[in-house]
Parts: sequence; C-alpha cells; structure tokens
Amino acid sequence: MINFTELYDKTIDNLFTFGTKFTADRELIKDCIQDVFVKLYTKRGELDSVVNIESYLYVSLRNRINDEFRHNTHICDNEINENNAKPLFDSETYDLEKLEEEQNKSTTLTEYVKCLSPRQQQIIKLYYIEQRKYDDICQIMGINYQSVRNLMHRSLLRLRFLAARNEAV
Repeated sequence: MINFTELYDKTIDNLFTFGTKFTADRELIKDCIQDVFVKLYTKRGELDSVVNIESYLYVSLRNRINDEFRHNTHICDNEINENNAKPLFDSETYDLEKLEEEQNKSTTLTEYVKCLSPRQQQIIKLYYIEQRKYDDICQIMGINYQSVRNLMHRSLLRLRFLAARNEAV
C-alpha cells in the first residue's frame, strides 16, 4: 500500500519544478499536482502493475498539464509570449537521459530481486515496497524479530553481491 503523505512530501518539490518546464502559471501547476494525487488515490487499487511510482507521477503531471492546455479557452485568448510559455525541454534541468537511466536502474534492480529466494523477495517487498515495519513483517511471515533482521541482512548482502558481480562484467 502506498503511503500517500510520505510520497507527496517526497515528490512535491520535484513535481512542481517539473511542471514549470511546461508553464509559468504556478497556480495551474499546483492544481494539476493536486489532481494527479487525487486521481492516484482514487485509482490506488489499479496501481499494482506500476513499477516506478515516481515516473508514473511525472508522466501523469505532464499529461494533466497538457489536458488543461487543451481544455482551457483562456490560453487561446492570450497571446503566447516568453512570459507565459516555457520550452518543453530545457537541457539544463529536464534531462531525459537521467529519467531513462533511472528506469534502467529500476529494471536492473527488479532483475536482481528475482534472483533472490522467495522468502528474501517477500521481505524486500514487505519492507521497501509496502513500507512495513519489522514488527509487522514478523507477524506476516510468522518468524521472530531477529530472524526478520537476519533475513533482511542476508537479502541485502545478496543484492549487493549481484550488483557488484554485474558491474565487474
């Protein structure tokens, strides 16, 4: 389950900066970000297939801003000039290669996790994806606290080993 408050706090500044690449209208950006999070909350049951939630937020925000441009007639009434239009891609701040690199890292990490045992995969999912506390994991997995800590430690060691081995190749 997604912790919406934590996700919002973590991404709001970056989303706002991202929105300024499309428009200078600060209120429109704020409204679009709010719309994205409302939609995310209402569709939370359908988001199981989303691998990278932050990328999903960026794409959703871009689409929401584009929708606003298409639907708002006041944009057509105003003359577009340097003050109210921003370039879509600013090479200094919006780096498409960086987003692609992050997606590649996410894919690679997913492949590493698939190399773990089923119990190691479960503990990684519970702790990092579902953001469960160790006490919750103890109850879910039916093992004691120290066993959860040991299993997590072994899982992370295995992931580090796989990453190091891959970098050496």
